[in-house]
Amino acid sequence: MIEFSHVSVTYDGADRPVLRDVDLTVEEGELCLVAGRTGVGKSTLLGAINGLVPHFTGGTLAGRVKVAGLDTATHPPRELASVVGMVGQDPLAGFVTDTVEEELAYAMEQLAVAPEVMRKRVEETLDLLGIADLRHRPLRTLSGGQQQRVAIGAVLTAHPSVLVLDEPTSALDPTAAEEVLAAITRLVHDLGTTVVVAEHRMERVAQYADRLLYLPGDGTVVSGQPAEVFAEADVAPPIVELGRLAGWSPLPLSVRDARRLARPLRERLAERRPAQAAESSGEAVLTARAVRVRYGGVHAVRGVDLRLNRGEVVALMGRNGSGKSSLLWALQGSGPRSDGKVDILGADPKTLRSRTARTRVGLVPQTPSDLLYLDSVGAECRQADVESGVDAGTARKLLDRLVPGIDDDTNPRDLSEGQRLALVLAVQLAAAPPVVLLDEPTRGLDYPAKRHFATVLAELAAEGHGVLLATHDVEFVASAAHRVVVLAEGEVVADGSTADVVVASPAFAPQVAKILAPEPWLTVDQVAKALA
Repeated sequence: MIEFSHVSVTYDGADRPVLRDVDLTVEEGELCLVAGRTGVGKSTLLGAINGLVPHFTGGTLAGRVKVAGLDTATHPPRELASVVGMVGQDPLAGFVTDTVEEELAYAMEQLAVAPEVMRKRVEETLDLLGIADLRHRPLRTLSGGQQQRVAIGAVLTAHPSVLVLDEPTSALDPTAAEEVLAAITRLVHDLGTTVVVAEHRMERVAQYADRLLYLPGDGTVVSGQPAEVFAEADVAPPIVELGRLAGWSPLPLSVRDARRLARPLRERLAERRPAQAAESSGEAVLTARAVRVRYGGVHAVRGVDLRLNRGEVVALMGRNGSGKSSLLWALQGSGPRSDGKVDILGADPKTLRSRTARTRVGLVPQTPSDLLYLDSVGAECRQADVESGVDAGTARKLLDRLVPGIDDDTNPRDLSEGQRLALVLAVQLAAAPPVVLLDEPTRGLDYPAKRHFATVLAELAAEGHGVLLATHDVEFVASAAHRVVVLAEGEVVADGSTADVVVASPAFAPQVAKILAPEPWLTVDQVAKALA
């Protein structure tokens, strides 16, 4: 179905190709997982499948890419639209209509599908992805996860032979991600659709993959059985890392298979217990009482009480649309708050001038680039120093500590997701606020980058900051958070230590906890330290 023959891609001004002499074949009805560190060329590989590379992105493509027998060199993306459906990392950027139903119908309108067929496909897709209740909702009022499902649905209505997905579950809660992946595997198994998925949260997808396309970073692509390729890959889900540590062969990719192998490991760990993070005894830097947020007739946050202490990293979890982002913006002061009180070291940020508020609380939104508006990294850092009223070079020093080596002249749009996150975090931390709020900070980060980011958060906590992050990334929460607060329908339904909350939850438990249950192990690092 997909053939790459001696394919190399080089962008203008680059000193080496992103992809180099790639040969691979993907058969009809395969689900392929694309893996690799941030910036190694995964998006370029995906873009080459539907002709966006090089027709839209520019650069030079050598070799030949064929999809369903069509050469992408002679068939531009518009001619491949009925064959290849593609969903990018940012669903909102790809929407062209106003409501969910209109967006689902749009691609079929462009392909001249008969009206009666369009109506039937729209209904099928609404049911397939569980978004029937969103049919008439404006797209911009949806949560990030809801937008992601609509974007996937808008592609599926055209019934493409090949489906290309770039980070399809990054904005979804664990349950919603499972629903989307179940729908995707149903397309693969029942309709023979070929699916190519690039996903940093590989623990969600690996067990379903027929083939792994691994990009080691030198321009090549390693294609093979997932368990075999993962054995040598520098990025791997926790289940694979645990399998390597325990010496399991072949490496398991599902929790079920891992549990069958895990009895000897559980016996070795029976007399040991993971080290518990000490509870913070610091003062409260943020106190919220009876906070409510309402958008018209929609109650997004319903009377939430919350306390955040110095030196504490707290994860805010819950399904898509549970009110996490609305709560963060209400706490920061810029978002709407219909009732309740917020106190950050004696002041409500909503009542403060913006410069003063920056010294109390900083917020990094789901799309960090929303806060970047200048044309170079150096300019962003200098402006942050001015707006925060701090010494010149403060933001730059913070950036070098987070991600060293970024040139001052680099345009922020040319940074990787992890580098952009670090830049925005440096901009916000320049004012040294005691409270740091993060909305889905690990989107677009690979496993090594997330480990580094967890270290950064631990350092911020050690320096006396209080960190509150809204996230669906259960593996990151297991490694980084002291405490977990779970929201549902805008209300707090759980608040406790990370181990107590996530181990008790089938949805939020990390892979290691599921494999080694009933013992309270959360991460591979905990197991490695215990065995050492």
